[in-house]
Amino acid sequence: MDMINVENFNFAYPEASKPTITDINLTIKEGSFNVLCGKSGCGKTTLLRQFKTVLAPHGKKTGLIKYKDKLIDELDHRTQAEAIGYVLQNPDNQIVTDKVWHELAFGLESLGFDNATIRLRVAEMASYFGIQAWFYRDVAELSGGQKQLLNLASVMAMHPEILILDEPTSQLDPIAASDFLETVKKINRDLGTTIIMTEHRLEDIFPAADQVIVMDQGRIIAIGNPREVGVKLNLDNHDMFEAMPAPMKIFAGVDGMDSDNAKDICPLTVREGRQWLTGHYANQKPQFVKVSEARRKPQVEHKDPIITLKDVWFRYDKELPDVVRDLSMNIYPGEIFAIVGGNGTGKTTTLSLISGVNKPYRGKINIEGKPVGRMSGVERFRGLIGVLPQNPQSLFVKKTVELDLYEVIGGTREGKSKEYQKDMPKETAVTGMAKLMHIDNLMDRHPYDLSGGEQQRLALAKIMLLNPRILLMDEPTKGLDNHFKKELAGILYKLKKHGVTIIMVSHDVEFCADYTDRCGLFFEGNLVTENTPRAFFADNSFYTTSANRLSRHMFEDAITADDVIDCCLQNDR
Repeated sequence: MDMINVENFNFAYPEASKPTITDINLTIKEGSFNVLCGKSGCGKTTLLRQFKTVLAPHGKKTGLIKYKDKLIDELDHRTQAEAIGYVLQNPDNQIVTDKVWHELAFGLESLGFDNATIRLRVAEMASYFGIQAWFYRDVAELSGGQKQLLNLASVMAMHPEILILDEPTSQLDPIAASDFLETVKKINRDLGTTIIMTEHRLEDIFPAADQVIVMDQGRIIAIGNPREVGVKLNLDNHDMFEAMPAPMKIFAGVDGMDSDNAKDICPLTVREGRQWLTGHYANQKPQFVKVSEARRKPQVEHKDPIITLKDVWFRYDKELPDVVRDLSMNIYPGEIFAIVGGNGTGKTTTLSLISGVNKPYRGKINIEGKPVGRMSGVERFRGLIGVLPQNPQSLFVKKTVELDLYEVIGGTREGKSKEYQKDMPKETAVTGMAKLMHIDNLMDRHPYDLSGGEQQRLALAKIMLLNPRILLMDEPTKGLDNHFKKELAGILYKLKKHGVTIIMVSHDVEFCADYTDRCGLFFEGNLVTENTPRAFFADNSFYTTSANRLSRHMFEDAITADDVIDCCLQNDR
């Protein structure tokens, strides 16, 4: 049975010069697992929101969307609330009550279920999702992963027939994200709930899909099972292939996708990738087990640190436990330092201490030899420190993207002729930054109407216009597609060449492995280890990359898909 049918659907935002989604024809089968992927801003979220009319954006649309052969616009709100569940990207945007147990019951109460039914379903969901241990806690005390799991459980308490998830793991650490996605798979497998999901991190979810839909510039460019889609993207030389799981990219780089049986034998999971790699060298043991020198970053001799933290302790209230505990670390000029670790381990709090937004009750933090606590706000945030927050919307204060960019440099469109820097008018700085961040075609849009990835790029553009010498970034790759991640890395390298020091908190281990100079692991408010990416990720079992887990039985220090391909090609010459 077809759950959703989309026929010749088009949608354009008000006053937009072109449609956001065009000529969409799509069928979602009952009980199927569907993954929708594509570049940031390609129309994924806009399409998903059409499946629930209370969330659908205002604009001009043509074509039909049917739910069980009935026009979705004709479904009453109660039916939509019960039958079509929706989990948003940001867990805080969906939580409406103060207690966990009340959040689980809220949807059922709103639909008018009796107390006995509510108690039964809440107990069932709490048990199914393992929420019993924090059932009576305040929602504000939960980690990001727990909040997202609570959102999922609250939606599932209404027994929906379709579950729609819009990048639900974008703010979760790798372990929490893996656990969350396993729960989604379990819902599909055990309950038969139809799943429609958008995701940029495809390593864990791509192999589970019955149907993969790839969008680009508002159109569907590929649809089929995971292997069929991967082979098509590779043969078409489409840059969305960069988002495919590491086993698939390694297979394509070594054996190629042009063989007749590529759609049958291409590995999707780490297990399949290990088996393929073992079979590839079944007759001859690899002679070269390390990455070639050409792929190794030169070792940098560190000068005096630009940022020092010594014996730092911090808690948000004297009655609460410490969030940062006896933290000491050094950050060196012109390096890209990545902080990884689980949700709630103190990573974001550490950035707030470095920026001076929060102050430790014990310990010292110096920047360029001067205590942060003695610096004024103007001294810190005008030319010294730039902060990209976890929620980019907190930076948006104007009605259009263009006005928001002018606002950060103290100007308006009327003041375009005024100087931004020496020999540079303000309009030159704004238009150049917009073009660099690929938001030059969005200048008339409201910042809140942008996709998650576009908002992230706008927030970064605002911070970059301040020309900081130190850049603090909290989840900079959240919501970004793999294509723009490479461009972001290029931007960070340019900043690094100009002497900018970059500290980022990230759950994106692949990005950290590829582009940072050092990585540190946070646990319970402290830095437990730090090293170069190659040494750091090669030693870890869970906080490491798929490529490393796939190849560590063959190669010693391969941490990216390109590293594994390099090792294979060395041995296959």
